[in-house]
Amino acid sequence: MPQGATGGFLHAFDVAVDPELLELALTHRSWAYEHSAAPHNERLEFLGDSILGQAVTVKLYRDHPELTEGELAKRRAALVSTVALAEVARGLSLGAELKLGKGEEQTGGRDKDSILADTVEAVIGAVFLSTDSVTAADFVLQLIDPLLEDPERFSEVLDPKTTLQQEAATRGLPHPAYDTVGTGPDHARVFASTVQLGDVTGRGEGTSKKVAELAAARDAAAQLRALRAARKPRTARAHKK
Repeated sequence: MPQGATGGFLHAFDVAVDPELLELALTHRSWAYEHSAAPHNERLEFLGDSILGQAVTVKLYRDHPELTEGELAKRRAALVSTVALAEVARGLSLGAELKLGKGEEQTGGRDKDSILADTVEAVIGAVFLSTDSVTAADFVLQLIDPLLEDPERFSEVLDPKTTLQQEAATRGLPHPAYDTVGTGPDHARVFASTVQLGDVTGRGEGTSKKVAELAAARDAAAQLRALRAARKPRTARAHKK
């Protein structure tokens, strides 16, 4: 395990994961490239991504017979997005468990959405290989359970760019413009994006320009919701007077 890592984030799930597989799942490619091209978690991430998608798809299909294919697809996208998985990772304090290269360590890699999301998928892959398909699917459902409890996730945040465009139109502002830049070598490129709407500035990152911009839009949309929610109590009090 990396220094300070214990794998303790798995205790709440009652799953036994092979220690070597778990260590591999927590090993980022930046660490591997600094250690003679040692193995890293990308293959496990590939496997975990498939298991995640299947488990979420089956749950949504069974739980929501009233939804169309398009609506199911949008819900699935909201649950398996980089932003959502990074949220899951932070809830598990997964960042502290990572094996990162010096460059990523110095640039805040332990809290980067893209790295955290990829690691969640890799851990899912490790759980699958250490147990069985049923246990792995149950593990996935436990991971996403907090996400399912957030109803806002399945409303306007499904298409955050459209949400911002509508908000801009309501305010008589031009369509929001995204400032997106890519950094790092080709094998570990990370994109960071910002978007501004009035006093709100959304920020996001990802392994592609599209993912980074969606993350920035979702951050801005979440801030707008929070501002509206903060105004409601004051408005209610004003009416009472």
